This record gives sequence, C-alpha cells and structure tokens, in this order.
Amino acid sequence: MASTGRSWGRYPITRETVISLSDRHARLPHGAYPALPLGNARSYGDSCLNDGGILLATRGLDHFIAFDPGTGVLTCEAGVLFAEILDLVVPQGWFIPVTPGTRFVTVGGAIGNDVHGKNHHRAGTFGHHVLAFELLRTDGARMRCSPDENPDWFDATIGGLGLTGVITWATIQLRRISGPWISAESHRFSNLGEFFALSRDSDRDYEYTVSWIDCAAKGKVLGRGLFSRGNHAPARPDRRPAAPSGRLAMPVTPPISLVNPLSLRAFNHLYYHRQRKPVVHATTHYAPFFYPLDGIAQWNRMYGPRGFLQYQCVVPPEASETAMAELIRTIAEGGGGSFLAVLKQFGDRPSRGMLSFPRPGATLALDFPNSGASTFALLDRLDVIVDAAGGAVYPAKDARMSGEHFRKYFPRWEAFTRFIDPGMSSSFWRRVME
Repeated sequence: MASTGRSWGRYPITRETVISLSDRHARLPHGAYPALPLGNARSYGDSCLNDGGILLATRGLDHFIAFDPGTGVLTCEAGVLFAEILDLVVPQGWFIPVTPGTRFVTVGGAIGNDVHGKNHHRAGTFGHHVLAFELLRTDGARMRCSPDENPDWFDATIGGLGLTGVITWATIQLRRISGPWISAESHRFSNLGEFFALSRDSDRDYEYTVSWIDCAAKGKVLGRGLFSRGNHAPARPDRRPAAPSGRLAMPVTPPISLVNPLSLRAFNHLYYHRQRKPVVHATTHYAPFFYPLDGIAQWNRMYGPRGFLQYQCVVPPEASETAMAELIRTIAEGGGGSFLAVLKQFGDRPSRGMLSFPRPGATLALDFPNSGASTFALLDRLDVIVDAAGGAVYPAKDARMSGEHFRKYFPRWEAFTRFIDPGMSSSFWRRVME
C-alpha cells in the first residue's frame, strides 16, 4: 500500500510503497522496482525518497553479529542505529570513530551518505573506518566488498546514496576511549576571521572541533559565534558527569513555522551572549557534546507543515574566508537562517567514496524554513557563490540543487553510473539526472 513519505526536512512530500526487510539472508522482493534502501529517514532532502516507487526499509535488519571488545571490531546488520551501538560499546571502552550530529542514523545510511563529524580533520569520513560490508543486488547477487575485495564496488557504495544495492551487514573499526566523557572548551569569537584563527590553532591538539555561528549578525561582527573543541577525557573517578536523563519533545506540528526572522534574531543574540566569559571549560557526557538536538524529539516539527530545507556546502581552502563571508552576508541580508548554524573546517584526507561530499575546505550547514519561492531564490544565490568558489553541496542535505550543479560538484558521477543497480532509483537521482 502506498504511503506518504517525508525526509527529516519534511520536504518534499512523496508517495511510496514501503516494504520492510528483516532477514539479511533473504532475497529482495521480486518485482519491487524501482526501489531504494531506506534507513531511519534522517537525510534532509529527497535522497532517501522514491516518489512513485518502492522503499526497502532496513530498520528490521537490527541485529549485532559479532563484537570483539579487545580489538573494537564490530559487525552488525545495516539497520542498527548508532544509538544502539553506543549503548553496547561505550561501557566496554569503545566509541564510533566518526559520527554525525545525530545518533539516530543507521549503519547502512551512514555508509550510503559517507557521513562526517567534528573530527574530520583527524579521522576523515565514516567510510574510512568501514572494513567490509555485503551488498545485495536486486538480481539476487551478493558481493562482499572491502578495500581489498571488490574495491571498486566498495568505493561506489560509500557515499553512493543507496543506489548500488542494499547493504545487509557491515564491519567497522571502533575507536578506543577511557569513558563516556568529553573534556571540552567553548571559545567566544567576534567575527569570521577569529573563527579561522581558532580553527587553525585547534586542529593539532583537539580531535573534535566545530562552531555555532550567529547567521543574523552583520557588519564587523559578521560570522561571530561559539567555537567548541574537545577530546575524549581520561578516566577520572572523581569527575563523572551524569548522562542526560530524558528527552524533551515537540509534540505537534504548529500551523506555522516557529522559526522566523524575529525569533531567529532574538535567539541568536541570546545564545551568543549566554556565554559571558571568552573561554569556558567543562567535562561533559558525550551525548550533549555530539548530539545537542537529539535531546528534543521530533524537533523538525518546529518548522511547521511546510518543513524546511537544510543547506550544507563546502568551499576549498583558498576561497574559504572570502566565500564564507559572502555566504553568511547573503544569508543575513536575506533574513533567513537557523538556530543551529554550523561552521567547520574539513581536513585533507581524501574520501574513498566516488560521490562523497567532504573535501578540504570550510563547510557551512544551516536550516531554512520553507517559505516558498523566496527560500528557493535565496538558496539559488548561495549556489552561485559556492559554484564560483569551486565548492559543492551535500546531497544528503539537498532537496533542490540543479543537475548541472550536481554534475559539476561531483565529477565522478558518470563513472559511478555503471555501478547503479538497474532496479534502484531515487527522487534525488532522477532530479539531478534530468
């Protein structure tokens, strides 16, 4: 039966037939095409949607297969959430090597989008820590893929947006930790130049770096914000912050977006000035450090019934300061933006994936309430800046980039097409291939 589909951005709205998978040993349903694997639908745009087609829901593939607490090598099915992995491995002294800003993503989805995190400058993308996985094709063929076995399929599937087939299981290398705590610092900075200085000074000594910026600030304080950096803390029995005890929730979708120019300016002003000291030190549980928005269930509802569009771009190092200033200035003048605007510098470790987004340079991510034509026009203006700087836009966050821009951002797209499963497609792929 067809059902209404939505990504985390709640735009666009599609109609798909959802078929749940629960047995990794079984063949895919016969004749269920065009199909697309679906994890936990935490992508923001239409890369996890398949309007008029089939979604193969993989959350039923949720079993752990093997874990060696001595080496940190974990094998699990593709529908296992990062949250479930953390619950298992953190008490045994291990952590996910690369994690995005939510722990409610599946392993298969993390591979398909080659997710990145606050430690990209040290650890690269999630794909760098995948040791192997099984790829199930719609013709029934199964391939074990790794850097040494079917390496071309391995590279196509990492960041391949689910188009090469269904990942049934994966083996990943975890990262050793002493406990669930992070030794963190928050630095208040007054403008974009100070951000880049802090970032350069922090990358050597801190595994995790990221900043929140006030996307409504203009003039001399353009790009001001709070720079967070941290490392896994050593075991300290005298200093054990408690784990978060519960979650708030956005219980209903309001009739209009709660994010608007007035609320945005007020929030950003208060959030920036809430830190009175230039530098604040703290030891915190990993959850609020890595996953601040996970503390509010269904927070995406605050944008109202029309949803929102997230925009994440990267621009190369030689253009970072000028392009980021132009992007933030354009956003501030347009009155758009979000409560959580994130700015970070990627490292120079090349991604394995043929369509992977991370590359050296500065990356900016923020949400825009869907106000219709004005929002799309603003994002088109941002595209022009990113394109001129030689940058790219992240497919997992996108719902509207042009095919021309996609093909320019990802020059290996044509080579990638020979790895696409003939039975797989997505709303995103059809849109950018028109």
